[in-house]
Amino acid sequence: MTRWEQLGAALDAAPGTVSVWAGRPGAPPWYARLPDAPHAAASTMKVAVLAALYRAAEAGVVDLDARLPVRNDFLSAAGDGELRYANDREYDDEHEVWDRLGGTAPVRWLARRMIVRSSNLATNLLLARVGKAVVAEVWRVAGATRSVTARGIEDYAARDAGLDNVVTAADLAVLFAALYDGALAGPVATAEMLDLLAAQEWRVDLAAGLPAGVRVAHKNGWMTGVRHSAGIVYPQDAPPYVVAVCTTSDADDDGAACRLVAEVSAAAWQERAG
Repeated sequence: MTRWEQLGAALDAAPGTVSVWAGRPGAPPWYARLPDAPHAAASTMKVAVLAALYRAAEAGVVDLDARLPVRNDFLSAAGDGELRYANDREYDDEHEVWDRLGGTAPVRWLARRMIVRSSNLATNLLLARVGKAVVAEVWRVAGATRSVTARGIEDYAARDAGLDNVVTAADLAVLFAALYDGALAGPVATAEMLDLLAAQEWRVDLAAGLPAGVRVAHKNGWMTGVRHSAGIVYPQDAPPYVVAVCTTSDADDDGAACRLVAEVSAAAWQERAG
């Protein structure tokens, strides 16, 4: 049984839906499993928001060094333009942005908190600044076919109205490939985004399947029954490659889901010279 056949057997035994895309950017995958299956995006949508922000900055629409008011009041994607929603501080895994509530913060700093600590509040502030249309353009330019960023995080009225954030493993793979290839922004902005993603502090899934010290520019996302991770891995002895894993299950066992993502990452690492 090949390495990928062994991995496939393990994924078949896992509860729920597990989607995988692993391979070199712009090339056919080494391994793909249910790559077009839709999953709730969780925090992986923050990568598309990041790219939209930097594209807007390059277009002169956003100043990354400007300061934004830090507020917890957002216009819902549902309703007639008057419905609003707010984030729950206890649901957020990052608190430095909340410490500035009522004050201001630099756009570039908010982008960093959105990625390295997965701040929900920073995400909604930046999404409100750039707009969903620019995020949709990022997905389109990257070549994604099914992923949608339709609302902010915790916009439950929009979710209940059928407006949801959706990703697939294949679309996350092409998004990271587009980042790597510089298709979404110029060289300086691309390098800054990849450095931000490489500074990610939540390293319990995709990064956990790699040897210590290996550079990986990645973003994960999690909520009840959901654990995703996608990124670009930079081996010293082989060209970079992309891994995207999405897991959705009724079984609320995040530790098991993290280990499953790490197994996929470890298998891709073994394939790196192929």
